[in-house]
Amino acid sequence: MLNRRILRIKAFKAIYSYAENPDMSLKDTESLLEQSCEATRDLYLYMLAVIGPLTREAKNRIEAAGRKFTKSDEELHPNLKFTNNRISTILESDPDFAKLLHKKNFSWDQNDVILRHLYETIRERKYFQDYLNSGKDSLAEDAALWRKIFENEFEDNEELVPILEDMSILWNDDLAYSLICCCNTIDSLGKGNSWELPPLYRSDMDKSGTKESDKLFVSKLVRAAYAGFDKYSDLIAGNTPKWDMNRICVTDRALIICGLAEGDTFPNISEKVTINEYVEISKYYSTPESRGFVNGLLDKLINKH
Repeated sequence: MLNRRILRIKAFKAIYSYAENPDMSLKDTESLLEQSCEATRDLYLYMLAVIGPLTREAKNRIEAAGRKFTKSDEELHPNLKFTNNRISTILESDPDFAKLLHKKNFSWDQNDVILRHLYETIRERKYFQDYLNSGKDSLAEDAALWRKIFENEFEDNEELVPILEDMSILWNDDLAYSLICCCNTIDSLGKGNSWELPPLYRSDMDKSGTKESDKLFVSKLVRAAYAGFDKYSDLIAGNTPKWDMNRICVTDRALIICGLAEGDTFPNISEKVTINEYVEISKYYSTPESRGFVNGLLDKLINKH
């Protein structure tokens, strides 16, 4: 599930926490890393679990309309295609999925307001109307609809942000990637496959066992960055003589330290790949000037000290 880019971000965040809290032990830092990795899969589960409740919201609307004394023609002859979608049925009837949601205490029941608003938004979308009126009815079409919903309705949803923040501080910044994983699952279900909990690390999906362990990669990276933190900090200071170390933002320092640790620990990974990865991460987590600063220092120092 988690690819190398995401794992580098997790490692950077763990080392950033250590930089901000020097009393953190290696065990604390590794524990934070592990929790952060698992949290992304938890968010995937929680978002995938919206499918059943959103389908029930549509059913409730139709049933409520059916109880009205005076009904419109649409209410007399409702289109039940979405309420009968197979993706919802597959997930709702999967005992492993239900057991895992119960274990994690994940439920959308207390978020009925956002469910109502989501359905009101979705039902007005052209892609939803095209789905209802296509004249077709298949598992693949149901899956294609849910993929559009996950691609369009959640990432910039202002109502969803505070809900996720209240549930887990570790879910911050993970929504986009979790939604991609949800789409991958929906595609798989649309091909007739059963639901399976994705392995936490992308390398664990390699049945041949020939791919290098991603879990080992991120664990070694964090240990190396933690152990070499002071050494790498001194190296940064020695190569930025015009800068007081306190003027170098903690984010940039953590990124550069992770890059140096990766260069030392994984000589099989090209310097260019390592540098590019941390420069890309800096675009999202640091200042506008950080890209050039991180790129310049890593290019100068990585594997050359």
